[in-house]
Amino acid sequence: MLCFCMNAESVVRDIAGLAGVEVGGNEPWDIRVSDNRFYDRVLNEGSLGLGETYMDGSWDCDRVDMFFDRVLGANLEKRISGKDVVIARVKSKLFNRQRKSKAFEIGERHYDIGNDLYREMLDDRMVYTCGYWKNAFNLDGAQEAKLDLSCRKLGLEAGMRVLDVGCGFGSFAKYAAEKYGVDVVGVTVSKEQVKLGREMCEGLPVELRLQDYRDVKGKFDRVVSLGMFEHVGPKNYDVYFDKVRDCLADDGLFLLQTIGCNGSGRGSERWIDKYIFPGGVLPSVKQIGTAAEGRLVMRDWHEFGKDYDKTLMAWNGNFQAGWEGLSGKYNERFKRMWEYYLLSCAGSFRAGRNQLWQVMFSKEGGQGNFVSVR
Repeated sequence: MLCFCMNAESVVRDIAGLAGVEVGGNEPWDIRVSDNRFYDRVLNEGSLGLGETYMDGSWDCDRVDMFFDRVLGANLEKRISGKDVVIARVKSKLFNRQRKSKAFEIGERHYDIGNDLYREMLDDRMVYTCGYWKNAFNLDGAQEAKLDLSCRKLGLEAGMRVLDVGCGFGSFAKYAAEKYGVDVVGVTVSKEQVKLGREMCEGLPVELRLQDYRDVKGKFDRVVSLGMFEHVGPKNYDVYFDKVRDCLADDGLFLLQTIGCNGSGRGSERWIDKYIFPGGVLPSVKQIGTAAEGRLVMRDWHEFGKDYDKTLMAWNGNFQAGWEGLSGKYNERFKRMWEYYLLSCAGSFRAGRNQLWQVMFSKEGGQGNFVSVR
């Protein structure tokens, strides 16, 4: 057994070295291992083992974001994949994990874990999607800039009726109603988001519903979806675009904001799937284009994935600063889980493995009112 463990350690050290990561090194991206079972688990379980051993305190790193930037930039996951890829692909092919009967699972397991956590982590407007940092100097400014950018892309005018698919805490709905005078219907699968969002939007022409997108009825001048498409799943992309088309007025515009990946995978990374976003799948350019074809016409495609790196780092800074007030409710293992989530994702965007897209659509023949905005 000792021989096998030593061999596993040697293999992991050699592979990490390909990314310039050293076990016990002095660089901020180097790792410190306190439990030698770490090596075995990483070799056998890939990214799931890597994440769980971090949660357990088996290894540490001064800059987890830098560690992931190097590891993912060097494609090391292809050398230590464990069972991750196979299991994800089998699940996605056999099951529709985002089917309607499972719609509220992500709300219960992620978005409902505690509004106190999100209040500490997010900006003043409670925006839980990527900010737009082009001319911003802090998180509040970046999120307000993203909301206004989205409103200008949609060409909002007073009196319009807007559907917000995956409305979160109602941050877009509140901003659009206050600044542009529109009426907004927002849907989310999170009870806690609806509860807080209704308080935030009180007195405004905003209706927030606890509702799956597939159950929305009616026509809207504009449709917006910021950071929800990652929960739709490839087996439901056609249904999603059918619903948007059915709800959109003939001369309407649809803004889709989503994290994207560089290839058409059908599963999610196992650690993220188990602990953060169950059933989440990142779409590719091809998958979005295929689902939209014959339903809607693409008018504009805007990528600003580097801004998600900055957003995630800001969220982690807020989370760490607010931890003292949260530690009575959440334990140390949760803290390590949450910071691993934020920092590993920041490293992934920094390495160019994930993208952030805002894509504008209209119905065929309805492009006359669209103006490209940056």
